[in-house]
Amino acid sequence: MSTAIAPSQQPATAAETDPETVGWMKGFPPAPDRTITFQNGSFRSFPELRWAWSNVRQLVPTVNVWRGAGPASPLPREDHDIGAVASTTMDGRPMTFAKMLEETYADGIAVLHRGKLIYERYFGALKPHKPHIGMSVTKSFTGVLAGILVAEGRIDPQAQVTDYVPELKASAFGDARVHEVMDMTTGLAYTEVYTDKNSAVWGLRRANGMAPIEPDYDGPTTIFDFLVAQKKQGEHGKVFAYKTVNTDVLAWIIRRASGMTLSDLLSERIWIPMGAEEDAYYHVDRIGTESGGGGLSTTLRDLARFGETMRNHGRFNGRQVVPSSVVEDIARGGDPEKFKPAGYTTLPGASYRNQWWVSHNAHGAYMARGVYGQGIYVDPKAEMVIARYASHPVAGNAANDPVTLPAYMALAKALMAGG
Repeated sequence: MSTAIAPSQQPATAAETDPETVGWMKGFPPAPDRTITFQNGSFRSFPELRWAWSNVRQLVPTVNVWRGAGPASPLPREDHDIGAVASTTMDGRPMTFAKMLEETYADGIAVLHRGKLIYERYFGALKPHKPHIGMSVTKSFTGVLAGILVAEGRIDPQAQVTDYVPELKASAFGDARVHEVMDMTTGLAYTEVYTDKNSAVWGLRRANGMAPIEPDYDGPTTIFDFLVAQKKQGEHGKVFAYKTVNTDVLAWIIRRASGMTLSDLLSERIWIPMGAEEDAYYHVDRIGTESGGGGLSTTLRDLARFGETMRNHGRFNGRQVVPSSVVEDIARGGDPEKFKPAGYTTLPGASYRNQWWVSHNAHGAYMARGVYGQGIYVDPKAEMVIARYASHPVAGNAANDPVTLPAYMALAKALMAGG
């Protein structure tokens, strides 16, 4: 079901809501009508979120992902002004790449072609050295970490979830297998409707520390407590249903299999060997547990480095960071027939594999995707990677896809034609 906005309901433009222009959180102290806080929930409202997504660390507790002591890996530059590259939106409107960024409230975009940074732009509150929250792009990092442990024989995808986390025995995951969690084919009563304050996703946000807890609230206040309370609905393994709790269960399995926190594991296995330019961070719940389903903030360039690592079959910075088998398994995709009932009209013929969205289009593109327009887009055929952060007024990517996805394909074709 589309959540695109009718023209008559369009919110203020990106220029009109630019956090620097509006003056959010400026001054010592900021003016009351320009102050954004966690406790009153204003950080989740539009246009306040245009500042918040680049400043999560000022709102909630976080834990660092260390980049290590070594030099940042090089990102060779070869600037191309691709802003005029033309595309046609899914509803038939003419578009340019630059206009696409404006219309979809981009905070930053980095485009790599054959490993060279050809286009990099920042808007609003985002700066090259500042981390921006990736929302559910985080899931794809969790999936890759799980894949690494699978390749090392430390996680068995066919094993029961309870082999690693016996605490989940009485929950919906009590009879689920690890691969069903990885591919989100579990049968759960949990719902993920961002516009419905009664949806279970809001309970997850309270538990993981990304929504305030009201005085009369008596539900779970940690991620672990929330997961053990999940109820089953339907059968496991039958159809794909996008539900963040799967990723947080996968993160729990990863912690148990590795004996490490998610932040330390990401630092050791990806951030340091990849040669990240800046530390990243996760937001954490009330006992310091990272949100594996949506809590990672990184700089734009480091997001692009990770995308390029994937495009190169796990090789980057002169070393094999991720086993090639992990990347190739993701790129092949999952079962489109299990994906189809989920009804993603902007992703026809797609599938979901180990926390990644696989297009099965002519270029074999696959994606990490997060609400409000976060994304990594890997196009193997065009040798192109796009890393993007945004603060769209609408959470669901049905509002972004009709404009962004055709623009990405048009750019891919233009780069291929340009040699």
